[in-house]
Amino acid sequence: MSTSVQIAALGDISLLDLPKVGFLSSRRVPPSAVMKCYDWATEMRDQGVCVMGGFQSPLERDVLTFLLQGKQPVIWVLARKLWTSRGVPKAYRAAIEEGRLLIVSPVSQSIRRVDGQSAAVRNRFVLEHSDRHVFGSLDPNGQLAKMLEGIPQDQIQVLG
Repeated sequence: MSTSVQIAALGDISLLDLPKVGFLSSRRVPPSAVMKCYDWATEMRDQGVCVMGGFQSPLERDVLTFLLQGKQPVIWVLARKLWTSRGVPKAYRAAIEEGRLLIVSPVSQSIRRVDGQSAAVRNRFVLEHSDRHVFGSLDPNGQLAKMLEGIPQDQIQVLG
């Protein structure tokens, strides 16, 4: 299902060659799923699993925070133009310098704000470049669910 995409990157691009789990979530997350997502992120961190995600929503950003407390690789896929190295928030600079955080942008570098189309490109990139897919929440009528056609069910896990 992989497609060729020109991406902008900040960090160690070879992290894309690692086995990885994609993490995405629908916008609406039931409260019962939040702790499951935090526990999952902690487990991935403790196991040293490479996780790739958009980390856009508050829940996804929390998952990123849990992951970056570890030493395993993390790939953050933006749905807008890439920061310059000086523009990266301080909280993420050390992980980039340590070679364990790769930030990529598979969208046009003229896109300054996330919109529905750029979010779809980002989500498709995560799905196409991950070996397994974990969803914090999955709205059966949402855009993410529509993207799962053709992906084997044994590669999909929904936490909440």
